[in-house]
Amino acid sequence: MSLFLSVFIISKLTIALFMPHDRKTILYVITKSELGGAQGHVYDLMKSLHRDYQVHLAVGAPGLLTEKAIDLGIKVHIIANLKRKIDPANDLRSIQQCIAIIKSVKPDLVHCHSSKAGVVARIAAWICRVPVIFTAHGWGFDPRSPKLQRNIALGVEKILAPISTKIICVSESDRQLAILLKVTPSKLVVTVHNGIATEAITMAVPERQPPQLIMVARFNRAQKDQHTLMQAIAQIDRPIQLILVGTGPDWEESKNIAKQLGILDRVSFLGDRLDVPDLLADSQIFVLSTHYEGAPISILEAMRCGLPIVATNVNGIPEQVADNVTGLLVPHQDVDALTAAISSLIDDPQRRQQMGVAGRQKFIQEFTVEQMVEKTELVYRSVLSKK
Repeated sequence: MSLFLSVFIISKLTIALFMPHDRKTILYVITKSELGGAQGHVYDLMKSLHRDYQVHLAVGAPGLLTEKAIDLGIKVHIIANLKRKIDPANDLRSIQQCIAIIKSVKPDLVHCHSSKAGVVARIAAWICRVPVIFTAHGWGFDPRSPKLQRNIALGVEKILAPISTKIICVSESDRQLAILLKVTPSKLVVTVHNGIATEAITMAVPERQPPQLIMVARFNRAQKDQHTLMQAIAQIDRPIQLILVGTGPDWEESKNIAKQLGILDRVSFLGDRLDVPDLLADSQIFVLSTHYEGAPISILEAMRCGLPIVATNVNGIPEQVADNVTGLLVPHQDVDALTAAISSLIDDPQRRQQMGVAGRQKFIQEFTVEQMVEKTELVYRSVLSKK
């Protein structure tokens, strides 16, 4: 027998000896496979855990997330009727399809993300008697969300929370809101802050003049608030450029607003981009003007590359941004306060640099993907130990 063959056989036997034979199976379920914070969150969990668990992914349609999952060797399942829009007949079919997937995969645990997948997967898992965890990436019943949406979301969650084995909130603010509104007992809901990879990226140079501002968010005026930001830009008489990354139902309307405000020459609408880290590195100030949030990944991406933050003081954002240390927090929908905050950083390159450094440090200490995965896996273990 050759030396090479002997080494090969010994290595295989060693792997077989020490490889766990009872790997648990996790089925992740999310509505869409498009670009987005929740999709990135699910990908990071799958990437970190697929060697220790048998991981499957179920989504409504193929997309970037399914492509990345396949690259990891993860089995992908399509729930063809799983759509974001409410449609009782269609939603019932998606529940039936999810039940079929669960019966085929036989997961030890179902972990669902996004509102619609949270409804479909929890009902399907409950019917199949499989433990199910729901991660709320921000609540639809947030006090600043549209009234009809708020009432529907609160009613639905009060029905579904009792059949959830565990609920994860991405901010303590959201956890406290769920407890306050009696959605679920405090012992069933935990906080696991979002985290992202500490990958090698190009660092920003915040002190560079003139500063470029950037906001990365969907154009969905029910939640995001590009309008207030553009009004603030219109009041700032400085040689600055605002980069808006993302698309959505209100993208064209936002362009018209920029035109009406006379700032089209200072605002660039880039649409969805795959090079967001490079765009952040080319910028000097990150802005997130919004109505409500869970714990936005976009802020963490900006902190990771050393950008100072200007953001609306809502929900989980104060848990990410230390006011006057890593950035500036402003009241909701306050054009003058947002104008003043942005202007103060435009005029103080050294302060931008100091805040960027502090933000990078806070990111490393609190918001890495390793921390997020470790805390999520602790939730998995607590659930699986009771099976």
